[in-house]
Amino acid sequence: MKKILTALLVCAAAVLVPLPARAAPTVANGGFETGGGVAAPVSWSTAGNASADFTEAGGRTGSYRLSHWSTAAYTVETNQTLTGLASGAYTLRVWVRSGAMSQSWIALRNCGSAERRTHAPVSSSEWIQIVVTQNVTGGQCTISLGSAAAAGGWANFDDVTFAAGSATLAVKGADTSSLPKSEAYGGRYHDAGGARGDALAILAAAGANYVRLKVWVNPADGYNNKARVLAMAQRVKARGMRLLVDFHYSDTWADPGKQYKPAAWNGYTFAQLKTAVYNHTYDVLNALKAQGTTADMVQVGNEINDGMLWEDGRSSNFGNLAQLLNSGYSAVKAVSSSTRVVLHLAEGGDNGLFRWWFDSAAAHGVNYDVIGVSYYPYWHGTLGAFQANINDIASRYGRPVLLAETAYPFTTGNDDGLANIITAATPYPGYPASPAGQSAMLRDVMSIVQAVPGGRGLGAVYWEPTWTAVTGNGWDPADPSSGNGWENQALFDFADRALPALAQFAHQ
Repeated sequence: MKKILTALLVCAAAVLVPLPARAAPTVANGGFETGGGVAAPVSWSTAGNASADFTEAGGRTGSYRLSHWSTAAYTVETNQTLTGLASGAYTLRVWVRSGAMSQSWIALRNCGSAERRTHAPVSSSEWIQIVVTQNVTGGQCTISLGSAAAAGGWANFDDVTFAAGSATLAVKGADTSSLPKSEAYGGRYHDAGGARGDALAILAAAGANYVRLKVWVNPADGYNNKARVLAMAQRVKARGMRLLVDFHYSDTWADPGKQYKPAAWNGYTFAQLKTAVYNHTYDVLNALKAQGTTADMVQVGNEINDGMLWEDGRSSNFGNLAQLLNSGYSAVKAVSSSTRVVLHLAEGGDNGLFRWWFDSAAAHGVNYDVIGVSYYPYWHGTLGAFQANINDIASRYGRPVLLAETAYPFTTGNDDGLANIITAATPYPGYPASPAGQSAMLRDVMSIVQAVPGGRGLGAVYWEPTWTAVTGNGWDPADPSSGNGWENQALFDFADRALPALAQFAHQ
């Protein structure tokens, strides 16, 4: 009996020993090196026009890549099903190039939920990484690399990885700073079906979850000041949206080319300027908190490539600039310790600029939580340069990155007397100034932010989607007759109807 009990105890102990953790299945031949140069990639299956699916020399890494191409119009899918997956979120990452807008994609399907898909941006030479996240149940998931192309249409794929974890955007926002003035002067907004509605309601229904509002100190037209921001914040929060407050520390526009002091602060000593930054920041944010609309994020300065509050706070005197920025940071945290502080530069494709600026900020002890970036594709470099920069700075400085401003035209037409800022029929290669081009560009830029490694792609904010052409609501707060050069980049057309790009606020 003793021997039998001993044997049973040994067996029981063996049962209780925890099994080693099982690694998730990995993608077979994710770099397309095995059997490279063959008509169909090894370990993958083909659906559709099989002749359009092949591997060839010229990989992003290694010697080979997957390509889709045919002399005739085609639809093809290269797929691989992974099994033995534990339930949970997984993310597919693929490096892509594509010769045409919206023709190629990566997807996860047959995972227990509806298919999720991310389109490949247009890129003739640069490899761009895109991702898609899916919640897997049932133990399996199918990776799909697809194209539906016209004759001669091509796409390349390489370095496919699939791993546990999620990559989605927390911020899908809109800067609607001009909206109150637009409404006051007769601006109207309609949804895609033509029904008139509140612009914020239309944005929220499309999936926007953040609103950005700029603050000027004493603007000539009485808009974008403390009182107007307080009123707008109540509307924003009533819609269930979050609030990003953008302090310009000026009476008018602040950007890389101009950072003018408010008139009331002219003549201040530097010590007085620091106090003014603190007091102004605290005053606005504390008033927001008092009415129950605490800011969720705050920009201390707007596009401060060359600093703010010139001449005292220029980047050439980073010691002074650091003190001003830390004054603003302290005021934000004194009101709400959970509110995140953003430092925001323009020229999102210029990695040298961002490294110099944020290295200088680190050297001078500047406090911040989020790196803000403006990226306008027609001004700030290629999509590949934008990705390389935000991936680098997120890793180098260990902070999430927010695309604080972006936009794209839906037409070359003009709806008022002032010439548009962007007039080219194709401001960025492969993306026409059309409703489809605008929508695809916003989608693809958001996808690049989503792909920032480590989950550090915080989100994106579209700049002034509601700034349509309304007489009296021009660019110059001191000139009631000034026009608007931005109306062809709004997300409402010249009939004030929501454009297709609004649907991109539903981005993962």
